Amino acid sequence: MSGRVLVAGFSTRHVAQSAQRAGYKVCAVDHFCDQDLSWYTEDRIRFEELEDLPDSVSEIAGRHRFDMLVTTSGAEDMPSGLPVCGTPPEKIRRFLDKLETQHFFEELRIPVPNLLKDRTYPAFFKPRRGAGGWRNAVITNDDERISWETLNPDVPYIQQEIVEGCPGSVCCVTDGSHACAVASNEQMMRGVEGAMYGFAGSVTPGTHPCTDRMIGLAEQIAAKSGCVGTIGIDFMIGNDVVAIEVNPRFQATVDTVEAATGCNLFRLHVDACRGILPQKRPVASRYAARKILFAPKDMTIKSDLKHLSPIVADIPWPGTILEKDKAIITVFGDGATREEALAALDKNITTVQQYLR
Repeated sequence: MSGRVLVAGFSTRHVAQSAQRAGYKVCAVDHFCDQDLSWYTEDRIRFEELEDLPDSVSEIAGRHRFDMLVTTSGAEDMPSGLPVCGTPPEKIRRFLDKLETQHFFEELRIPVPNLLKDRTYPAFFKPRRGAGGWRNAVITNDDERISWETLNPDVPYIQQEIVEGCPGSVCCVTDGSHACAVASNEQMMRGVEGAMYGFAGSVTPGTHPCTDRMIGLAEQIAAKSGCVGTIGIDFMIGNDVVAIEVNPRFQATVDTVEAATGCNLFRLHVDACRGILPQKRPVASRYAARKILFAPKDMTIKSDLKHLSPIVADIPWPGTILEKDKAIITVFGDGATREEALAALDKNITTVQQYLR
């Protein structure tokens, strides 16, 4: 494969890396522009706020000719004038709204948490738009509701019943009417006050006894979604498998999916957009784990961490100033079993933390 692709969104390194491995020339528009993004891209522009993203895309499009635009979180329905490789904005908008996604699941009769009326507690509060889950919260009384609304002013939200279980997801590729699961994933949540349900990592493949049912539901959802390319479907796995949301774009699990299966997800994405799906589901040959480390306090990165690659990614530049709770770096681990992968991850985290003091 050849050609030049622009990857645009809040965080793009994982997609840019996959595209470069697939043989493309890559440019990026990204909020972080971490050190390793420069390893996989010819050119890149950093933006501060999402409202700055369209102008940044226009700027880099004035410097290069692009064969395709691939968007990540924050840019899914952005108008650009560039040829989009992925779900068209008019189809993607439904899945950027959690209430519309809820109705989509209900229409398919897919198990989904029930919506609750106002002042019904406990309730799971979720902004109607947004990614990463960092503003999601369990609310048990009026005082907690008022506090949440104060922290999230003028943010439309939905209230769902509480569903117990383990968070999981399935990465699929779809051609608009058929779908193939690429990998199942176990999701790690931050589990800290203020970001209890924020995404913090993944293990691929998932090992829950209900994983096969989750995969079957994910393929049904992806095929009926009207999306094309790679999409992810999030679930809670308890007594039953309950659908949570659709991510109509490349997911944060790209690194572990590729490491576990040996697939190139960008190549599968482009093929799916051209109507070509895998003849059978890829099989994971090993386990891969990924965890994001967050700043425990306001801090400055003093060391050059590039020598820690390949056990890390999303590598900040020396001198980067980080506020408390902001993402610092991604750490990996892998092994023949889930236990080996998590043990390698813990060992690598210990190594990385020595350079963050």
